[in-house]
Amino acid sequence: MTIKRFTAQGFRCLDNVGFEPDPDYTLVYGANASGKTSLLEAIAYLGRGKSFRGAPPTSLIQHGEQAFVLFAQVESGGRMSGVGVRNSRAGLEVKVDGVSNGGAAALAAALPLQVIDPDVHNLVCGGPDERRRFLDWLVFHVEPGYLALWRQFRRVLKQRNAALRNKRADMLDSLDAVLAQHAETLTLYRKRHCDSLAANIQTMLDELNSGLPVISLGYQRGWSGGDYLEALRLNRARDRERGLTLSGPHRADLSLDCAQAPARAILSRGEQKVLAAALLLTQAELLATSGEKPVLLLDDLASEFDRFHFDSVLQRALAMGGQALVTGTREENLDRPGVVFHVEQGAVREVV
Repeated sequence: MTIKRFTAQGFRCLDNVGFEPDPDYTLVYGANASGKTSLLEAIAYLGRGKSFRGAPPTSLIQHGEQAFVLFAQVESGGRMSGVGVRNSRAGLEVKVDGVSNGGAAALAAALPLQVIDPDVHNLVCGGPDERRRFLDWLVFHVEPGYLALWRQFRRVLKQRNAALRNKRADMLDSLDAVLAQHAETLTLYRKRHCDSLAANIQTMLDELNSGLPVISLGYQRGWSGGDYLEALRLNRARDRERGLTLSGPHRADLSLDCAQAPARAILSRGEQKVLAAALLLTQAELLATSGEKPVLLLDDLASEFDRFHFDSVLQRALAMGGQALVTGTREENLDRPGVVFHVEQGAVREVV
């Protein structure tokens, strides 16, 4: 996957920006608050339908504008596609090849990308939802039926929660049977790809010269005991009291342990960032082996890693053979072939 051209209008400080990144390595540099991170955020929005900085859509619209518009020409397998979004206070509009199509899931399918940013450590020390999204990204891209299955599970889960709140005990047996069937299949998919991550993460950590202790990675399915149908029945009284289904794939987690303790309790903030970067790069490489190399967005790596680990992460990202876009405060960060863009007050110009 390669972004051939990207444009942004009305996004944060990016008034009317267009640029053509290098197919391999692009450095975007500028002073703090110049707009370089906003540029990566806009690209990431085009592949996710949301901000990686957690900002609500309305705060991304430039002051005085009614909407922001993002567009990219992307190439995959020799085929060119157009991916665009328009987001206003009325909501998100998505177009792929000129056709209104699907929302955020359509964006993720059209432009697979990964972000390593200053908050990357949250993958290790944050809540389970962060790690579920991380794992689901890979499963979504390599298991064609996963999105439909997840939507079916969520729909039945919503119906069960409504039945619990409304005291409709007569509906629970049939809902539990369907929910359990979806949950077991979801768990099978997730566990399979968690095992792939577990089998490869230590190699990536070694290649990054992380210096970390051995990391143990496992999938916690979100319920205890036997199969999910049994768990639902055993926990039914508790769920009825709370009016909520308290166990299942929607409560699953990715366990990250070292020295038989949670990594978040043992590793320093810097070590957590190295581990998180290794997880994201491993995931990207697993997707690449399936035939699709994701775009990698690396935001302000030099300020988050020491020079040694900065070089290790960047070299590993480039070794995948995909497209990498890197932001920094100095042009000198570019010591390899590629293109350089300077950002100042939201304006982007190529440095030649």
